[in-house]
Amino acid sequence: MHSVTAKLLPSALSLLLLAACSGENGMVPGDAEDTRPFSEIGADEEMRFSGTEPFWGGSVVGESLTYTTPENIDGTTITVSRFAGRGGVTWSGMLESQSFDLMITPGRCSDGMSDRTYPFVATLQFGRRQLEGCAWRASHPPADPA
Repeated sequence: MHSVTAKLLPSALSLLLLAACSGENGMVPGDAEDTRPFSEIGADEEMRFSGTEPFWGGSVVGESLTYTTPENIDGTTITVSRFAGRGGVTWSGMLESQSFDLMITPGRCSDGMSDRTYPFVATLQFGRRQLEGCAWRASHPPADPA
C-alpha cells in the first residue's frame, strides 16, 4: 500500500502546484487554451532597447523603429509591424535588405556593464545575427544605481 501512495504522491503534489499557479481565470500561464495577447506593452507605448558586444540600441513606437550603432549614432528608421504574442511583443521589418525582428519579453535584465536592472529582455534577429540586450519603457527609464 505504501508503494502506491509513494507513486501517487508526486503526481498529486504536481496537480496542487499547478492549481496554485493558475491565473485569476483559472488558466495556467502558458496554457495552450490561453490565447490572450501580451498586454504589458501598449501598442503606442515607446520602448527603448540596447545591447552590448556589439553595441546596438534604439527605440520603437507605433510602426516606427530606429536602430542605432556606434557607427550610426543617429540611427536608421524603418517601418515595422507589431505582433503581441502570448509572452511578449515582436516588431518586424526590413533593414539593409535583411529581415529585422525585435522581440521584447518580460524578465529582469542586466546590460553587463552597469548595475542597472531592466524590466524586459530584448532579442534582435537581424539577418542571420542574433543579438541579446535589455529593454525598458521610455516613460520609465531604469534608475541609476545608488
